[in-house]
Amino acid sequence: MKIDLHKIKIAEVVKAYKDSAEEGVSAFGGKLDIRPKYQREFVYKEKQRNAVIETIKNSFPLNVMYWMIRDDGGYEVLDGQQRTISIGQYVTGDFSLNDRFFHNLTKEEQDKILDYELMIYFCEGTDKERLDWFRIINIAGEKLTDQEIRNAVYTGPWLSDAKLKFSKSNCVAYLLANDGGSLVSGSPIRQEYLETVLSWINDGKIEDYMAKHQHDKSADELWNYFQNVVAWVRKTFPNYRKEMASVSWGELYNQFKDKKFDSKKLEKEISELMQDEDVTKKSGIYPYVLTRQENHLSIRMFNDKMKREAYERQKGKCVWCKKTFEFEEMEADHITPWHEGGKTTAMNCQMLCKDDNRKKSGK
Repeated sequence: MKIDLHKIKIAEVVKAYKDSAEEGVSAFGGKLDIRPKYQREFVYKEKQRNAVIETIKNSFPLNVMYWMIRDDGGYEVLDGQQRTISIGQYVTGDFSLNDRFFHNLTKEEQDKILDYELMIYFCEGTDKERLDWFRIINIAGEKLTDQEIRNAVYTGPWLSDAKLKFSKSNCVAYLLANDGGSLVSGSPIRQEYLETVLSWINDGKIEDYMAKHQHDKSADELWNYFQNVVAWVRKTFPNYRKEMASVSWGELYNQFKDKKFDSKKLEKEISELMQDEDVTKKSGIYPYVLTRQENHLSIRMFNDKMKREAYERQKGKCVWCKKTFEFEEMEADHITPWHEGGKTTAMNCQMLCKDDNRKKSGK
């Protein structure tokens, strides 16, 4: 990773400053993408924004910024986006400080701001180097999410199209996932929708997928995949419940999309499990009815009173090996398994030594 420090006056940085809202923010004579259209919106609060300008007006040092050198010779802000936009907005008259806009200042005061030198590192390297470096420098201010960090590295036409579909307010992915009840949690603007679907389509290997498709003209493959996932969920589980927003639907779709299910039969079982007090993770019911893996349900555990009652009843002996153990050397187990109707009650509790409990549960 090649990193060079430059001192650049604010007058140069804000030259041709242009804020195109959701289409991005540019400056530095049009050569700098301050906020490319794939990144989040401005998030500084008034107090933070004003603090940036006060720092400059008092000639105090502002934290260093990082620009990435693009292949076309232009630049993108890696770190310092919010500070740079604050400066650009003030100089172009978007807000006042202490009831004075930039154009209300004396020429001496204006020149003091415009001549202020920003400390900027120019960064150049491979995608992996930039990704690693971005994670290192993302340690202060308004932290970026992991997906926002990835977006800053894997720029290109694919990402621009992906953001239009997955990362805007009321984008098509959000509207589709919420038509009839939300199936995806999180915020599109903070890239959580995009991150979720990328994780689904490539088995959690998000960066591999973005690197592979970085220069594709569109994100149609991802969009079509997401539509298929949503359609499969609505067909398989037509009765909506709020817990469905927390399910990793893509993983289930990848595994079961070609298998036929009786949705009425599934609904009957889901309804019964929703009423089962031993099932403490209700969102886990959906993967459970397909996989039959009880770990999705977080079955209610025996409390200490139940364990002690069973231990005393057994006189400290493991019911399997018949050896005597201290209380701390044993673990609670359902006499009648939960999936056979056994409940988490004192009378259905037995104590096994740790070795036997692991053998019984196959751990």
